Amino acid sequence: MKPLTVIGFLGSTLDAAKFGPSRWMKWRPTVALTMHEDLRVDRFVLIHGTAHRRLAEYVTQDIADVSPETTVERHVIDFADAWDFEEVYGKLLDFTRTLPLDPDTEDVLVHITTGTHVAQICLFLLTEAHYLPGRLLQTQPSRRSDATAPGSWSVIDLDLSRYDSIATRFAADRREGTSFLKSGIETRNPAFNAMIDEIEQVASRTRAPILLMGPTGAGKSQLARRIHDLKKMKRQVAGPFVEVNCATLRGDGAMSALFGHRKGAFTGAAADRPGLLRSADGGMLFLDEIGELGLDEQAMILRAIEDRRFLPMGADVEVASDFQLIAGTNRDLGRCIAEGTFREDLYARLNLWTFALPGLAARREDIAPNLDYELDRHAEREGMRVSFNKEARARFLDFATSPRASWNGNFRDLAASVTRMATFTPKGRINVATVDGEVVRLERLWSGGSNRGDGLETVLSAAQLAEIDPFDRVQLAYVARVCRESPSLSEAGRRLFAASRERRASTNDADRLRKYLTRFGLEFATLW
Repeated sequence: MKPLTVIGFLGSTLDAAKFGPSRWMKWRPTVALTMHEDLRVDRFVLIHGTAHRRLAEYVTQDIADVSPETTVERHVIDFADAWDFEEVYGKLLDFTRTLPLDPDTEDVLVHITTGTHVAQICLFLLTEAHYLPGRLLQTQPSRRSDATAPGSWSVIDLDLSRYDSIATRFAADRREGTSFLKSGIETRNPAFNAMIDEIEQVASRTRAPILLMGPTGAGKSQLARRIHDLKKMKRQVAGPFVEVNCATLRGDGAMSALFGHRKGAFTGAAADRPGLLRSADGGMLFLDEIGELGLDEQAMILRAIEDRRFLPMGADVEVASDFQLIAGTNRDLGRCIAEGTFREDLYARLNLWTFALPGLAARREDIAPNLDYELDRHAEREGMRVSFNKEARARFLDFATSPRASWNGNFRDLAASVTRMATFTPKGRINVATVDGEVVRLERLWSGGSNRGDGLETVLSAAQLAEIDPFDRVQLAYVARVCRESPSLSEAGRRLFAASRERRASTNDADRLRKYLTRFGLEFATLW
């Protein structure tokens, strides 16, 4: 059995008694809770105010006398008005966020017999919202005349829907959750905001698979990670976020990467490998571009979702992994089913909660706040703050929100654009000239480049191009295209070296890509 932690208020009236033998003739819920033979309390988190510190000390000593195995942790929380819902809920919420609790290694019961009605309701709400990862506990005195008996206890599920006094606080908490999912970006698109509200509710209330659909660069990967972080903040998951781009998985390598293998399962399998599904145990697995998986892998994924078990390559015994799945795709899975490339039963399992993320061109009103977000990300990444002057910002937003801007690469295009302008800007201020140069690059990018089709003549001179073999030019053009579609050198390196990086003990894809570009006199920031 896991150790048991109880969280509850000190009862300033119910737990109070004159210090002396006579106090044992009164039923005191906090002390009585530790006297039950069928309820071993290992840790008691006792909340009280400064004014009741002495009573808390008496109660702690009495618990030590009747239950030496119980460790009491006293926490002081003072309320200016103990009947103010907003104050009590807010302070308890802050307290729960700092209280060390691990539902995987301990059972948690929240005692709601003591404390004011407001405090009891707030404890219920915090438990219901999973900020306190446990169950509610209620105690009562014995119906017999023997007041020294510990009474009875029960785990309960109260219906407190009649209490709506803190509905506004609930709304604030939900707004906090949706803002978290949007990385704090004040998005203005009504349809997108409504969708994020739905995702917040689904993420908080269920562990069923979630399917994120949308074009490449629409933010599926970032949203999946934020869903995991939100659930972890609410203590609904404790394990890691494991992400894999299914487009990089092929053949035996796909099976091995996803489900793991035993040593000797195939040529080159020199050691056991746990696999990504096993690594996601207790956490969340994000399968990006799930439509790229083969039918065999799809069948095993379906089994792993439904039974939480799967068979690694070369193994005779199944392994278990309890994870929540988020899948992403830019494909029409309905059409893939009709073409025979995607399993209908897997799609039915994934299609319970499906959300279609719009591209950036469909959310032009959100370009301005996302522009500020990308500037913040650049400052964190590079350690230098870059901003627009007034005229330059207006010039860029006029173009970015106009029909001239197609945003084919969605937010990846916007991130890359900010990186380029920040790189070229003089003295940390993006000016009109920098914006005009970037507009030309973006229009060339979206129009398909030059007449030759690869666009290398925009970054290399005619003399340099003449020295490049046609074979190398095709490769370099592809590398350049990946670079301009990627927000950073590291991301471009991960995409370009996705297969070989799995076989290396250590990876530095960014350095590898940088050296390749240097061979041709190029740099990532100046490609486009």
